[in-house]
Amino acid sequence: MENFIYGILTAGNLVAAAFFLRFYTRTKQRLLLLFAVAFLLFAMNQAILGLNFAQLEEQAHAYLLRLAGFGLIIAGIVSTNFGRQR
Repeated sequence: MENFIYGILTAGNLVAAAFFLRFYTRTKQRLLLLFAVAFLLFAMNQAILGLNFAQLEEQAHAYLLRLAGFGLIIAGIVSTNFGRQR
C-alpha cells in the first residue's frame, strides 16, 4: 500500500511539472521553468523512495533531491522579485 501512495505522489508531481512546463513555453518566464524542474526532482524523490532504493526513509540520500527542488524554487522567487528593478 505504501508503494501505491508513492506512485500517486510521483504521478502528481509529474503532472505539476508538465503544468508548469506548459505555461513556461507560453510565457518564457524562468520562474515557471524552475518550478517545472523542481517538481521533476520531487517526482524522482518519490520514485526512489517508492522503489525501495533507500533502506530507511530517515537516512535516505533521496531527500537531497527534495532539498535541491526547494532550493530551485527559492532561487526562482528571489530572482523574479529582485532580478529586475525598474
